[in-house]
Formats: sequence, C-alpha cells, structure tokens
Amino acid sequence: MPITGIDLVVNRSDLSDARIVETEFPDADGLDDGRCLLKVDTFALTANNISYGVSADQLGYWDFFPTGHVGYGRIPVWGYADVVASNAAGLEQGDRLYGYLPMSTHLMIEPSKVTPFMVTDGAAHRQERAPFYNQYAFTKTDPVYRPEHESLTSLFRPLFATSFLLEDYHRSEDYFGAGTVILSSASSKTSMALADLLQNKKPESLSVVGLTSPGNREFVDSLGCYDQVVNYDALETLPVSSAAFVDMAGDADVLSRIHHHFGGELKSSCRVGLTHWQSAATEYEGLPGPRSRFFFAPTHAERRLEAWGAEGFQTRLNERWSAFVGKTGDWITVVQGHGPAETLDRYIKTLNGNIRPSEGQILSLWDAG
Repeated sequence: MPITGIDLVVNRSDLSDARIVETEFPDADGLDDGRCLLKVDTFALTANNISYGVSADQLGYWDFFPTGHVGYGRIPVWGYADVVASNAAGLEQGDRLYGYLPMSTHLMIEPSKVTPFMVTDGAAHRQERAPFYNQYAFTKTDPVYRPEHESLTSLFRPLFATSFLLEDYHRSEDYFGAGTVILSSASSKTSMALADLLQNKKPESLSVVGLTSPGNREFVDSLGCYDQVVNYDALETLPVSSAAFVDMAGDADVLSRIHHHFGGELKSSCRVGLTHWQSAATEYEGLPGPRSRFFFAPTHAERRLEAWGAEGFQTRLNERWSAFVGKTGDWITVVQGHGPAETLDRYIKTLNGNIRPSEGQILSLWDAG
C-alpha cells in the first residue's frame, strides 16, 4: 500500500503563502531498485532557512526538493531522518541520518555512494548543486554525534560550518588588514558561532563588534562572544578605522550606512545571510569603499577540501565543533513543535521575525506521541 506523507510548501513568489499538502510514496514492496525512503523525524527552523527561500531562485535551493505543485517549493532545513524502507545497498531500515531535508514527513533518495560514514544522494535533480548538500551522515559512525546534542546540532551545525569557513577565510586573508570585524545580525546563530570562532583564533589587537536591534541587545550582551555590542541606530558612533564587515542581515540601509561611515577604511564587505530579508539590498554598486561580495560557503569549502583533503577538513571542523557545541546550551532554549498546524504556525512566525533569538525551534510534521 502507498504511504501518504505531507509536505509544507511555500509560494516561490510569496513566502507567506504556505500550505500543507499530501504526497504519496511507495511502501517497501513497491520501492524501485537503488532507492531509499526516509522518514523525516525532526528539523531545526531558523532565520537561515528563510534566507534559503529568499535566495532560492538565485542559488538553486528550490532544486533540491521539487514538488508537484506549480509555483510552489519546499524550503530546505537541517535535521534527522530514519530509513523506513530501502532497496539500496548499504542502507538498512532503522539507520538514522543527519543532513539536508525538506519540511516534510518523508524524503525519497537515490544513494549513489555509501561509505561507513556517509550517504550521497545521487538523484539527478540534485547533481548540479554543491555536493555538500547531498551528503547524509550516519549517526552510528559520526565521531561527534551525541544523542543529547541532536537539537543543538540541527540548530547550529550547518550554520557552524558556514561560520567555520568564514573564520578560516578571514584569517587566511589576515583579516584584510582590519583592526575590527563587524558582524550584523549579532543575535543570529551564524554570527554567534563566527564571533566565538574569531575570539578563539584572532590576534589580541583585533576587535569583534556585533550589531543588533534594541530588542535583542540584552541577549547579545549576555553571550560574551563580542568585544563590543552596538545597536543599529548607533553604528555611526564606531570609530572610523580599518574594519571588515560580515553582513548576515542583508539590510540595504545597514549596508549603505556601513560603507558610507567607514569609506576607504572599510577593507572588506562580505555578504552571507538575509536575516533582514524584508529590507534586503538589491543593488551593491556605487557604495564607497570595497565592493560588497557574496560569500558562498560551499565554494570556500571546495578550496579547503582540495588543500586539506576530506579527512583533514573534517578533522578540523569536528575539533572546532566539539569545542563549540557545549556552549550553545547556555545560550539557547530548545522549543519543540509537532504536527502540521504548529509547524506551519512557527514557519510564519519565523518568516515574520517573531521568534526570540534565545529560542531554538525543533519541529516535526509528525504529531507528538
């Protein structure tokens, strides 16, 4: 008998138009050779996932999990899934995987490579995208997996990888000669992780500054990973000296003000996220100082994979992750949501910026119990 699953799909032209739809999958008896059906258990939903939706047309995020509904897509998330049926060598019912998932109850994959540590989805529609997104880690052999850290891993690990690569990028460029690294959206998980990584490796003369809103100021101050925290409306009070800007917010006004305030003293302007997607910049030419450039983490990852090798890359990433993850439980309170209605409600709240930065959302389209 076919299995009925559900998806949360969004209008690709209007992310606030979201709905729950049903999808049918074959059961174990009807599964084609080389295919594997995953039951999506839990996933994190953060502002970063909203960024995926905002930039999906430019960066191809809609391509990972297509739908049969014209004009609608599935926004990718990160979390855990279990094998419920497999006709693929190396994957057995009950195997638990961590990786890139849709907001759904199920995902069909076509494993093209299975190692003791990882599964690669070889589905044709995913092959034009960065391989990083097509790999799923076996929890049973993942050296940094801890059951008690599943929620924190879903919330921080994919963002931490971006932060890890950003820190490496800036350090390899000697921080572009800047005396200050300024991070917008200081309450975002990517900024939090980057600030912490910078503090562990930076020269003493380098200062890490976080920009935030008044409503998030107390939370950001409590983190202890910034040398200075400044409200957005006060960024012009920062001394005009050599600085590098890492833009997690994507806010057109903030970007313009940073460039005009620092002018020639701005040594680098690096765009990463779109936490302020409603006021996102669309033009980046004509600003004073350096050209604002987009940082695509998978591209830098490919450079480091070539330089360090896969094992060297993973060892470095795991060492930094293990030192970081224990801190996050002091920063974030995990809030869980179950079922289609609550998941849809929390998606809309995240889209509208109505989730407290101290909350980490772990969701499931399966009802509790």
